[in-house]
Amino acid sequence: MKFTIDEQRAVLKAIDKVVLADDRAYEEEANFVLQMASLLRFKMELVREARHMDYQEALRILQAMSISKKETLATMLRETAGADGRITEEELELVQEIIAEVGLD
Repeated sequence: MKFTIDEQRAVLKAIDKVVLADDRAYEEEANFVLQMASLLRFKMELVREARHMDYQEALRILQAMSISKKETLATMLRETAGADGRITEEELELVQEIIAEVGLD
């Protein structure tokens, strides 16, 4: 599956929000994000750019993606939440919120 540059940035922004949902970024989460970005052939410089992206803009881009891309996003968000071996209530709520916001209930 090929994501556009804007989609890559928006996906990474959503993932970053999940990583930071519990106000901590664990090393396992950071490594997972980098591995996932590499597997999906995302441009690595977008990881930093995504941090500065407006969240509402990211949501608009994510909402416009195809269903299959949204389903991939949902899987990535769930896997990111558990990448450190634990899923906090904040992470779970945010993942569910993002999934609903992009139109996957």
